[in-house]
Amino acid sequence: MVMNAASWVERAILATLLAASAAWFWRRLGRVLGTIRRSRPTPDFAFRPVGPRLRGFLWDVAAQGKTIRQRPLVGIAHACVFWGFVAFAPVTLNHLAGAFGAGFLNPATAAGAWYLNFAAAWAMAVAVAIAGLFVRRFLVRPRWLGAVSPESGVIALLIFLLMASYLAGWRIGDGAGARACWWLHTAVLLAFLPLIPHTKHLHLALGPVAVLLRRDGFSRIPPLSGDEDFGLETGKDVTRIDALQVYSCVECGRCTEHCPASRTGKALDPKAVVLGLRGYLNDSGPAAVAPLLGRHIAAASVFQCTTCGACEFQCAAGIQHLPLIVGLRRGAVNTGQWDDGRGARLFHNLERHGNALGFPASQREEFIARSGLPFYDGSQEYCLWLGCMGAFDPHGREVSLALARVLRHAGVTFGVLRQEKCCADPARRLGNDLAVSRLAEANIGTLRAAKVGRMVSICPHCVRTIGTDWREYGAVFPIEHHSELLARLRDRLPAPAGAREKTVFHDPCYLGRYRDVYEPPRRVIRRYAELMEPGRARGRSFCCGGGGGQMFLGEEAGTRVNAERARELVLTGARSIATACPFCHAMLGDALAAGPGTPPALMDIAQLAAAPLAHDA
Repeated sequence: MVMNAASWVERAILATLLAASAAWFWRRLGRVLGTIRRSRPTPDFAFRPVGPRLRGFLWDVAAQGKTIRQRPLVGIAHACVFWGFVAFAPVTLNHLAGAFGAGFLNPATAAGAWYLNFAAAWAMAVAVAIAGLFVRRFLVRPRWLGAVSPESGVIALLIFLLMASYLAGWRIGDGAGARACWWLHTAVLLAFLPLIPHTKHLHLALGPVAVLLRRDGFSRIPPLSGDEDFGLETGKDVTRIDALQVYSCVECGRCTEHCPASRTGKALDPKAVVLGLRGYLNDSGPAAVAPLLGRHIAAASVFQCTTCGACEFQCAAGIQHLPLIVGLRRGAVNTGQWDDGRGARLFHNLERHGNALGFPASQREEFIARSGLPFYDGSQEYCLWLGCMGAFDPHGREVSLALARVLRHAGVTFGVLRQEKCCADPARRLGNDLAVSRLAEANIGTLRAAKVGRMVSICPHCVRTIGTDWREYGAVFPIEHHSELLARLRDRLPAPAGAREKTVFHDPCYLGRYRDVYEPPRRVIRRYAELMEPGRARGRSFCCGGGGGQMFLGEEAGTRVNAERARELVLTGARSIATACPFCHAMLGDALAAGPGTPPALMDIAQLAAAPLAHDA
């Protein structure tokens, strides 16, 4: 559909309309780009290494991999629209250039005819896909999409008309009908262009850039920069990466759909946090000194986050929700604005006792002596990091001792530290940077004095904090989760004994999404039991509710997250539930005890492996 014979009047009209459309488009986009540019430079950003960034860009943007993998049917429809627009880009340029005698896709040539026919095939695919997405939004209406927006219907209609008008002109070929189709297609195109930056479809322009420039690593909390940086307190603290990401939100609701707090009736809605920050920037700008928490973002909601990472794992637009949420927590906690009795008690326990549970260090020493655990002296293969749960919690202690029995059976030497403080995970996720620095620096000094090499822990929260977060303090300690070590030792593990019961595995968030460890614990379970999977497993696993400090804060709204997850695991009909995290063990244990009937047995994978061994081994 080419109009090479346009009159000078038609060309003048087209040029005027094109200029007006482009001006309206830039009026909004320029304002957004100005807001991003005026935001604080991102101090922790580094574009290198380039390879991983390009691979992520190709997978998430070009291949639409995350979009399709997490929601296959809807993802394919969205991908068809995206790929169709990419295929259509040369046709659109040719469409406008042809009116001024500069068309480059000549239907009279083989190459030109082939590409125009190729574009027609994509036009049909886009028309079908956008119709399906329209039905989903306006008829099916999943609740996590939010209120029905008329602008979504207008955009869908314009996309459909773009494709229909092109196909009609492609079929007609020449004549008055083709000319009418050309002008209809042009009018829709000129109306569609300026709507992009004025609606959620701004992600068409910014989304690919946000994916390419997102922070390296999953849910990585950026370091503070200088003594005046307390986190995300006011507009002046918002970085360019933060601003770019919030303006890239497509409002699809995937984060809300998979958020355990939102799914159990809490105030937290990850999408609302992102859009609230966008609203703040629109209203006040990046130089504003008004608090970020308040009119646009509810303070109570951000402190309901379990930091499970489901929101960030699901987002196909490159938005990293947890650096934003934890950043907002930091801004409130580090400046003394957060007033919570349970939080204050937790921080007091960390400062006075060096552990989140508030027990004196002498109880750890008594447990080690009573259990006969060896001290690390530098000659052993591993330093076993007990953590707060493994040293003080009764169930955590059982897991620590079960792992010790298995390691002895496998011929692996290990030792524990004489002194050990909390790794600072709960303080880190709640935003208390002073507590984090004190605990991390004390532990780093202890580990260096003991000349610790390889480390292993039963707690994925400790593994994440020690292995990743402590790098801010110049410390690099090789540490792995016990599921990874046991999986490598699978052939040296105790021989199975008794019947193989059906066992369902609960994926810990900090082991799965944070560390991408899914198969190792399953390898251990398969040696001793018949593995079952719950409805939500692996990357889509549902949180136990204990992360992000929630285990110590408690829940006061809606259904308890651990009760929801325990119910789902029980419904599998499994005889036992396997875990690989002491937080998950404690949270699920409480929920199972409060539930009806006789609950399934709950055990860590280390206990499953140690079951054939005598307790005095």
